[in-house]
Amino acid sequence: MTSARPVDPYGQDAQHYHPPQAYPQPQQGPPPPQSPPPSVTRASGMQGTQGSGVRVARTGARTVPRTRKARLRVAKADPWSVMKVSFLLSIALGICTIIAVSVLWMVMDAMGVFSTIGETITEATETDSESGFDLEAFLSLPRVLIFTSVIAVIDVVLATALATLGAFMYNLSAGFVGGVEVTLAEDE
Repeated sequence: MTSARPVDPYGQDAQHYHPPQAYPQPQQGPPPPQSPPPSVTRASGMQGTQGSGVRVARTGARTVPRTRKARLRVAKADPWSVMKVSFLLSIALGICTIIAVSVLWMVMDAMGVFSTIGETITEATETDSESGFDLEAFLSLPRVLIFTSVIAVIDVVLATALATLGAFMYNLSAGFVGGVEVTLAEDE
């Protein structure tokens, strides 16, 4: 006849499973036998014999669950994964920069900032033979977005290269000093 319990593929009995501990407890012998307090033995009429079956009343205090902590060390950062993540984050930052610059340009144009400053610069740079510098034509939206896109592409290349180089440098320094230690704790 077979048992009704499911078979554990890892060979552990489900009734005797103990989760792994970050810091194993030191091995100790069996705890010394304790006799019930005198107030319990007198109240029940027993002489304090061991194994009498008298339970000691618990106080109303609850035990606080112990938070498990683990100290880990970042021994190595994979340069390939660092490069992929930094590339994606740099692209996201570049897209956000382009959107922010275009929104800022539209707000400033709607407020009339470019026309007011442009008139002042045109009057200051105007001569009898030539007209002054046209700021509105120079800071048109397409020109500003092209300049911002070039800066964003340069940022993607530099940030990806520097993050990958940083991963290599971290691996070299972690070989000497052991890496960064991190303490992790689980939430209850």
